[in-house]
Amino acid sequence: MPRAVVLLSGGMDSATALYEARSRGETLYALSFDYGQRHRRELRAARALARAAGAREHRVVRIDLAAFGNSALTDRRIRVPRRRTLRSIGRGIPATYVPARNTILLAFALAYAETVGAARIYIGANALDYSGYPDCRPEFYRAFQRVARLGTKRGVEGKPLRIVAPLLRLSKAGIVRRGTRIGVPFHLTWSCYLGGKRPCGECDACRLRARGFREAGIRDPAVRSDRGRPRRVTSRA
Repeated sequence: MPRAVVLLSGGMDSATALYEARSRGETLYALSFDYGQRHRRELRAARALARAAGAREHRVVRIDLAAFGNSALTDRRIRVPRRRTLRSIGRGIPATYVPARNTILLAFALAYAETVGAARIYIGANALDYSGYPDCRPEFYRAFQRVARLGTKRGVEGKPLRIVAPLLRLSKAGIVRRGTRIGVPFHLTWSCYLGGKRPCGECDACRLRARGFREAGIRDPAVRSDRGRPRRVTSRA
């Protein structure tokens, strides 16, 4: 069976990319990162997802992007934007952008893929509901594909690794529908930037997630109830 490395954060997008690779008959090698993010709670979700999908291996690599800071996800002195309207999400680059994160994570994925003999690297990047991140755009992945060809042993030997971003042009609702069709256990995923015991319902990630499930017409199974009452997750336009 072909082998694939999947960048697995624990969120709904990376979970769908994981199950997309699984649906294509790939042997799964999941790769997650403890990079100093305030929402380390997502790593617990990543472990549960890797087990549920039957990954051959799941590695959690520790790197210190908090050493550089300049992001609300790695520096607690910077506030995570909350209660932004859906119209304002995507305008400009938000405080939750982690400098060069996807470039760094993909570089690690290249090394891991060469080590285990994988031919493809899956990433759950999304260019429509991308929250303004420059490393979630199609042109970035086209450029990184060239890096994979020029900068690896496989590439120079004529067997370049392929960067697969199957969700790149899907809306959040499209991701929910696709994930539901291929059996993604969305109840295991974690999206909230704030971490904690339960999602805040107010950060950009929570709002985009809520809109995706609402527009797909599917109940989010990760939204728990408190004393029998559904917990409200807002997605004001």
